[in-house]
Amino acid sequence: MASTRPPRIRPHRSRSIRGLWLVAACLALLLGLIGIALPGLPTVPFMLLASFCAARGSRRLHIWMRRNRRIGPMLRDWENGGRIRRRSKWLATAMMLLASLIMWFSPTPQWAWALASSIMFVTAIWLWRRPEPAERR
Repeated sequence: MASTRPPRIRPHRSRSIRGLWLVAACLALLLGLIGIALPGLPTVPFMLLASFCAARGSRRLHIWMRRNRRIGPMLRDWENGGRIRRRSKWLATAMMLLASLIMWFSPTPQWAWALASSIMFVTAIWLWRRPEPAERR
């Protein structure tokens, strides 16, 4: 099993700055959790942002996130070289394709569909170029 110990990032020395980092972490975590149920609101970027902020504001929250059975593996993979699991890549690609199709068949202006689809296409290329973690047996 991958280590659940976070990388050595020291929380900020100032108590008020740590508090701001903690508030940002909680807000990003909340948005990520809402994104699980709300299509169109991304989950993963908010979880990564929450982890980043928690590492600077609350070591306890950061450790909890890394040990969480749902989001922990994703965070540990990302912190270990920006790795993304193949299953996640397929799911993200399918969701972007679905979003593009929904926009195509909705009364969305053509330029908005083209812009959004172009961004999703570039994102998919970037996503598939990310390394994958080693397979666990």
